[in-house]
Amino acid sequence: MTGAVVGELVPTLVGVLVLCAISVAVLAVAGVPERFGPTLAVLRAAVQLAAISLILTGVITSPLRVGLALLVMLVVAMATSARRLGWNRRHLAVVAAGIGAGTLVALGAVFGSGALAPTPRYLLAIGGIVVGNAMAITTLSARRFLESVDEHWDEVEGWLALGAAPQEATRSLARGSVHTALVPSVDQTKTTGLVTLPGAFVGAIFGGLPPFEAGRFQIVVLAAIIAAGAVAATSVVRLLSDVAQRPVRS
Repeated sequence: MTGAVVGELVPTLVGVLVLCAISVAVLAVAGVPERFGPTLAVLRAAVQLAAISLILTGVITSPLRVGLALLVMLVVAMATSARRLGWNRRHLAVVAAGIGAGTLVALGAVFGSGALAPTPRYLLAIGGIVVGNAMAITTLSARRFLESVDEHWDEVEGWLALGAAPQEATRSLARGSVHTALVPSVDQTKTTGLVTLPGAFVGAIFGGLPPFEAGRFQIVVLAAIIAAGAVAATSVVRLLSDVAQRPVRS
């Protein structure tokens, strides 16, 4: 490690530790449970980013290795989302279908339309972003749907007793769950350039792209996130809507 790198690393570590200390202190004063959880997540992310930085040095130019990297991302995303719902085979299958379908449709549209060239660099960059957002939207939509069914079980059970199919009995709850899960992504997209400068845009500029090209890349990323989220959320809620009994809260 060169002196310049060390000189940049030390202030970074100090800044991260200060931010983590603020998080722990605020959550502790507020009495929030698992107050160290967010800080541990940051520390875990630091280790993972260090590892992936080394790995990507030899991956980013190889289509096969990029494909393997995306496969690992998908597996981890599916496992993470399934754990949030309460780990079982059905939940794993459901989130795998949702995240997989959303990612496949979005990336297929991006590269099939020619919006981005199908190079390993673009595939890895946009693939990782899409998988991560599909995971988050899948988790939000599924959790919200299961919570809504639990909260309105008397209503759902009444529809079932009248002979309604499970999908019909939970239709309004499913639609509300998908809408709620997409709100963060929609708001982020609507306020791009006004409230935030998205990471893909900033990263592209730092990577040497002109602002116009960086903006073109970012709008493709945002559209891909929305498409992947819409497919993932509707798919996972549809698969979960075949309810026969009250969901167990995780």
